[in-house]
Amino acid sequence: MNANSDKYWYLHVARATDLSGKDAVLYRMFEMLPGALSIATLVLISTLSFVRPVWAAYITIFFSVYWLFKTFYLSIHLRYNFRRLQHNLSVDWTERLKNLSQESIVHLVIFPMANEPYEVVAASVGATARTRWDKERLFIVISVEERSGETQRKIAERVAQEFGKDAIISVVVHPSNLPGEIAGKGANISYAAEEARKRILLARGIPYERVLVSAFDIDTVVYPQYFACLTWHYLTAERPERTSFQPVPLYNNNIWQAPMLSRVIAYSSSFWQMIQQERPEKLATFSSHSIPFKQLYEVGYWQRNVVSEDSRIFWNLLVRYDGDYDVLPMAYPVSMDANAASTLWQTAKNIYRQHRRWTYGAENIPYILFAFLKNPRIPRWKKIRWSLIQIDAFWSLVTHPLILFAFGWLPLYVGGRSFNVSVLSYSLSDIARIFLNLALIGLFVTAYIAFRLVPKRPQEFGRQKSIALFLEWLLVPFTMVAFSSIPGLDAQIRLLTGRYLGFWVTPKRRTKL
Repeated sequence: MNANSDKYWYLHVARATDLSGKDAVLYRMFEMLPGALSIATLVLISTLSFVRPVWAAYITIFFSVYWLFKTFYLSIHLRYNFRRLQHNLSVDWTERLKNLSQESIVHLVIFPMANEPYEVVAASVGATARTRWDKERLFIVISVEERSGETQRKIAERVAQEFGKDAIISVVVHPSNLPGEIAGKGANISYAAEEARKRILLARGIPYERVLVSAFDIDTVVYPQYFACLTWHYLTAERPERTSFQPVPLYNNNIWQAPMLSRVIAYSSSFWQMIQQERPEKLATFSSHSIPFKQLYEVGYWQRNVVSEDSRIFWNLLVRYDGDYDVLPMAYPVSMDANAASTLWQTAKNIYRQHRRWTYGAENIPYILFAFLKNPRIPRWKKIRWSLIQIDAFWSLVTHPLILFAFGWLPLYVGGRSFNVSVLSYSLSDIARIFLNLALIGLFVTAYIAFRLVPKRPQEFGRQKSIALFLEWLLVPFTMVAFSSIPGLDAQIRLLTGRYLGFWVTPKRRTKL
């Protein structure tokens, strides 16, 4: 591997503490940037509410108008992707492949495993093993954390034995406390990929150029033609060797058993990924994704010392290949678990932790700013575009919902007598309410699509459950603040203050609540 050559010495930098001298100072400044921008925006709105309430009121109105147009704009993308997803699910991808030279393509699937129950592991591995793909060209690796203990290893071996007749399955144990690693998915799947290279690819003489690697979360259940669809996209891509492939994560494995709060957030997360699929210029890899093995090997696999390894691998590849790397949206789903625990309160805490981990993807901002400065071979326009996209994404995620539903109303309470008797004071709430109510139309469109994507209702649930699935979308303003903005701000403050976040494994639960 040449990922750590002098030319790309900065490729796997994780945080400022990995550097020294001026580089450490520069990286530390970049780490502080996301939190500083978000806090400065919220402080500015709060201050204006006291000293210039009219300005603050106009800003609130502006954001309300902006939110209305953005809601309609995003709902259009969502509808387009929904139609593409439905179409792709109806296509016979195996038949399509008959016109392409696909006989040499090999799929390597890695499932990282920490503390999951047998039912979750068996459902995911079983679905992968039973796909419509040549079993001699499908290799599954279950990578168990050593720190999880003997019970987890036995679950992995049991699953491997049960489905070994349908696919070639290996069990790997990822050792604890390897140098240069933090406990997390990135370290696990990187170790598994290298073990698979030695045990499978080298042992069988399989060229790296023929292999596609899919890094799946342990709860990922694929559809029967997933690998045929993935292979078709790979063979028809303009530059397949410089492309990662991103399916749509649908959090619907346990959607009927999950509490209302969990369902809204699960589908909100899915819909955001569907929207991003219609904007490939803004798309990075997320959660379960696929990468050509040769490029993965050359970049040194997934980064072992970061929390957001799923998105970081895209930036690693983009930097390693001097800006010549893309993500191709497949508009084809994989099913995953909604975040659900034994109680509503524990579910809420788990959702918060999960979204704080996801929004800790802001750690990619200092990485790309630093790497872009160090790599003069990346076109300047790409550096500027990607930097602005990422900064705006994490700034908007934190500030916009808080301004719309919290800070924007401060002038009515702290603006003083002169503002409270003004026409603008009386109009502020009415104007904002009108635009936000109009934006609810977009939410109803979203609710309709969610209803169409929900798996068939189990017999034990009545029709009222279906009605609840539609009405629960009224919770979106609350969930945006409580489970998007606030955990996002939490994550950015941790970066700002140097209190780096570790990897938190989302507990999996399939029993009824």
